[in-house]
Amino acid sequence: MVRFFQVDVFTRRPFFGNPVAVVLDALTLDDETMQRIARWTNLSETAFVLPPSDPTASYRVRIFTPQRELPFAGHPSVGTAHALIETGRIHPDAGPLVQECAAGLLPLRVLGDAHVRRVFVRSPAIRLEPLLSGVGQELSGILGVTRLGPLEPQVADNGPRWWLVDLGEAANVRALRPDLAALAA
Repeated sequence: MVRFFQVDVFTRRPFFGNPVAVVLDALTLDDETMQRIARWTNLSETAFVLPPSDPTASYRVRIFTPQRELPFAGHPSVGTAHALIETGRIHPDAGPLVQECAAGLLPLRVLGDAHVRRVFVRSPAIRLEPLLSGVGQELSGILGVTRLGPLEPQVADNGPRWWLVDLGEAANVRALRPDLAALAA
């Protein structure tokens, strides 16, 4: 039996937030089992809580999508901290809270109490990765837009990797019809 919570992040209203599953006692779970549970929950992410390996951390978390593990993700980090506070496993008034994840040690800040609690996590620093020249034209075709804006596309990495693409104007964003298989490749 695996005990888990489903937490609605970024809302005070049930079933209106960004859901994340949080497995509180993941120490006995191997990678394959964690991935299977993440596929089963079928949420964008499932977080698995473990004892910290760094003595300065309050806890360690591993974050899985239904397809793979992520080094960091924002709403699972917030949801995990909330679940740990709600269950009394960590205490925001006992000193600094630090989340350990594959992307590093991330400080947490908790404001308010159980009635109106807000949890903030400092995301890892973003590293910008330059792309090979000419990728913009290929990317334009993959995204299904006639042309890109003047800024060169880049990849930003702060745990997950993000494409930063200047589309010039809002109408181009609304017109996107990306070829997701080509984008993944």
